[in-house]
Amino acid sequence: MLPPVSRFRRRRLSMAGLALTTALVAGGCSGDMAPPGDLLAIEPAAPMIRSEPSAPAIMSSAPIAPAMFADASDSSVPNSPDAPMQNVLAYPVSAGVDMNEMTSALPEGRLEQPVVTGIGTDNPQLAGTSGNPVDGGSDGMVIGADGQFQDNRIDDAQVQVAGLMPRVGNPMSAPQWAGGMPAAEKACRNRLKRLGVTYRDLPAVNSGKGCSIPYPVEVTELSGGIKIKPAAKLNCQITDAFAQWVKNELAPAARLRYLSGVSSINQLSSYSCRTMNSKRGAPMSEHATGNAIDVGKITLDNGQAISVRKPGFFSFREKSLLKTIRSDSCKYFTTVLGPGSDVHHKDHFHFDLRTRKAGYRHCD
Repeated sequence: MLPPVSRFRRRRLSMAGLALTTALVAGGCSGDMAPPGDLLAIEPAAPMIRSEPSAPAIMSSAPIAPAMFADASDSSVPNSPDAPMQNVLAYPVSAGVDMNEMTSALPEGRLEQPVVTGIGTDNPQLAGTSGNPVDGGSDGMVIGADGQFQDNRIDDAQVQVAGLMPRVGNPMSAPQWAGGMPAAEKACRNRLKRLGVTYRDLPAVNSGKGCSIPYPVEVTELSGGIKIKPAAKLNCQITDAFAQWVKNELAPAARLRYLSGVSSINQLSSYSCRTMNSKRGAPMSEHATGNAIDVGKITLDNGQAISVRKPGFFSFREKSLLKTIRSDSCKYFTTVLGPGSDVHHKDHFHFDLRTRKAGYRHCD
């Protein structure tokens, strides 16, 4: 006969049965119930990282090693469903990939950070922003024979420096601070154009101490088609005075006395780096600054040539013309010398614009 069970023991058995019943009910709701010993051995599963079909990131400026063009099986970069090649920017491009969408992350304008196509093949190339491979003749990165990238771009800094340098194509239109002419030189050239003078600007002349023309001109023709033979190298101021004298005095005087216009003027000296009368120790001549011109002969339209010399006793028209030239030219020049002045000017007229005190003019 079994010993009687106490009330306390019966209560413990009831609670154990209730717990067993609860466990059986829970197991029936959740499916298969794991043994109690296996519950402690269950570990949480690692989360699976899924790749996203996003556009590739922009390539960094670090150089790409040749190992990136090697076989994918030899690469140490992980390439599996759990660890996709999300951070590898140089990757094979399979058929059907929209190149324009793939390169949408590239900066505009130029290929600063290239995307490599054809990885794993014998012909790796760079994809430009238009989706076309970059050839060796374009400005950008190219692949050399050794598989390394070579920089074929123009240095932007040098282009900017060159762009900041003043380029004077027309000294008449450029300001003086940018290499143009002073206002007085521009005004003088405008007067020459109004007078109908044919000339061209020459580079600055600097032949030594006292011999220079900052803004010289070469004169070939005056108003009315009067030729200067040979072409005279002068400064603009003496050219302006000479052109006015020829137009207002010489040409009308020739038509009055010979009924013919002037065809050409033979000049004996314009710019010349020398002293007065070529004497040693003498002051520098006005020719040394292109500020003087010597006239030796005047040829008319009818073919008659008038040489500047002391005319004969019966050469009345020639005497009258040369006398008029000497007297009227002093209104345009500050120095006028000719036949009768001295032995150095017996065969030509000398005109210059020498500056003297109190505006004195020497007309001999």
